[in-house]
Amino acid sequence: MHTKFKSIAGAAVLAMLGTVPAHAAGYPDKPVKILVAYQAGQGTDTISRYVADHLTKAMGQTFYVENKGGAGGNIGTQAAARAEPDGYTLTMGTNATHNLNAFLYSSLGFDPVKDFEPVILVGTFPMVLVTKADSPFKTTTDIINKAKSEGRAADIGMPSTTSRLVYELLKEQSGAPLFGVPYKGSSMAMTNVIGGQIPLSIDTITAARPQIDGAKLRAIAVTSKSETKLLPGVPTVASQGLPGFEVIAWNALFAPKGTPADVVTKLNLELQKFFAMPETQERLLAMGLDTGGGTPKDLASFVRAEQEKWGPIIKKAGIKID
Repeated sequence: MHTKFKSIAGAAVLAMLGTVPAHAAGYPDKPVKILVAYQAGQGTDTISRYVADHLTKAMGQTFYVENKGGAGGNIGTQAAARAEPDGYTLTMGTNATHNLNAFLYSSLGFDPVKDFEPVILVGTFPMVLVTKADSPFKTTTDIINKAKSEGRAADIGMPSTTSRLVYELLKEQSGAPLFGVPYKGSSMAMTNVIGGQIPLSIDTITAARPQIDGAKLRAIAVTSKSETKLLPGVPTVASQGLPGFEVIAWNALFAPKGTPADVVTKLNLELQKFFAMPETQERLLAMGLDTGGGTPKDLASFVRAEQEKWGPIIKKAGIKID
């Protein structure tokens, strides 16, 4: 479980049990939609379906995922922000939709803080730089040195906003002539790496793990500060010539602003119990996620800290998508 929330999750569940108002007892009495602002098959989609499956079993109504991708997650997130705040539309937010995009795009169509009620942090994870299994690239240093010596850009797939950020920081900090290739989703980016159309891609561990485990892709480096149990034995970008390099992504559940507090609390309590279970943590670890938890207030503080960290970095680097 994510260390920020380890010590409080269990205690919070016990402290808050019985605090849900009686009128929330009937929730939900119809299916609940979880809007995912990305294509099916991407990491956020996979994680959302796992959470939805548990909530369906635990709460006696169907929780289902609806994918609404596009514009780096902005289209689906805007739809979630404009949904009726009755607890029957939720969204699986990310560090892109609820943090980075506010600094990368000139217009979002929503406010990631003012338009949402935080529910719970689902988990955190680094990104991974992958290449074809038989690629000559063994390290990040290999990529940088080859691009510099040949004076020719190395193509890197970018299937998400976070991938774009990792690429931009790699380019800025290495000074190498790298070239980012945008993709609408992970599947096509990985297919093109496996097929040799592009040599590299940056993705979530959740999305890349099946191809890594199947020996079709090879993990070159992860973007965490230190090596991660999510991909044991894979070195960090920071250890390969770019000290201090770190990008951590995350998923969190949100509801539209104005969703009744008792409904938010009920969802939070159920998911706190779920995330505290060892089998849940093992399953999320296998999917490439370090389990989250905590209260809605914890999530609000976490998002605020993320914005305070990344806003200045993005502005200083001059990174803009539109």
